[in-house]
Parts: sequence; structure tokens; C-alpha cells
Amino acid sequence: MLKITATIQIPEQELQERFVRSPGPGGQNVNKLATAVQLSLDVKGSPSLPEPVRARLLASGDRRIDRDGVLTIHAHRFRTRERNRADARARLVAVIAQASVAPKPRTPTKPTRSAKRRRLDEKVRRGRIKSMRRPVSDAD
Repeated sequence: MLKITATIQIPEQELQERFVRSPGPGGQNVNKLATAVQLSLDVKGSPSLPEPVRARLLASGDRRIDRDGVLTIHAHRFRTRERNRADARARLVAVIAQASVAPKPRTPTKPTRSAKRRRLDEKVRRGRIKSMRRPVSDAD
């Protein structure tokens, strides 16, 4: 059971792990051992995710989510399979925990009366400066 928040937990059956060869450091074992981890979670079909969290994840535009709604995390930062596996799970927890926080709605505001006055005064001042740049007429 992978615990995300107090209310969101993902069972192990929903997670799929694949171990592949890592592009990173590994010494003589780099071409023999599959230490990199590809951790996948079907976001669209997961019964463990609440609907608002699922919707925010799918709408996030994260490039790790394919068009079928599967979130795949690649972890190859470390040399051992166990540390890469823990890293992938920690990153999955972070992504879902971030999506579980609802964005604060924006409350529209209006400019104050004094802000409107300052804006208009500044426009008048700029207009006067520009009018002084005009050439003097020969009518005098």
C-alpha cells in the first residue's frame, strides 16, 4: 500500500514496475543489470484516486502522462535497483500529493478610487510632457 495523504492510498496491484538498463553510471555491471525503474500508474482507471485529483492530474499537461491516462515515472539516478525503486515511488507520491491540493480560487478585485485618480493624473502628466515636445508654431 502506497500512502499519498491521510485519505489517498494506492494498493500495490495498481502499480506496475519494469526494470530496464540504466543509462547512468554502473561500472562493469552497466550492460548486465537492469537497475533503472519504470513505475506506471493508470490514472484514468485507478479506483483509488478521488475524481477531483484524477481530473487535476489529467488536466495538468504533465508529459509523463500518455494519452491513455497512464502516468510513467523513470528513475535511474542511482546504481542500485532498490534505491531507484524508492526514488520512483517518492516521485509518484509527490506528483499525486501536489495534484491533491485544490488551487485557491481567484477573487476578482477592482482598483481603488485613489488608484484610478493616480492613473489619470499620470496620463495627464505624460500628455503635458509630450505636448512640450511639439515644435513651436510660426503664428507668433
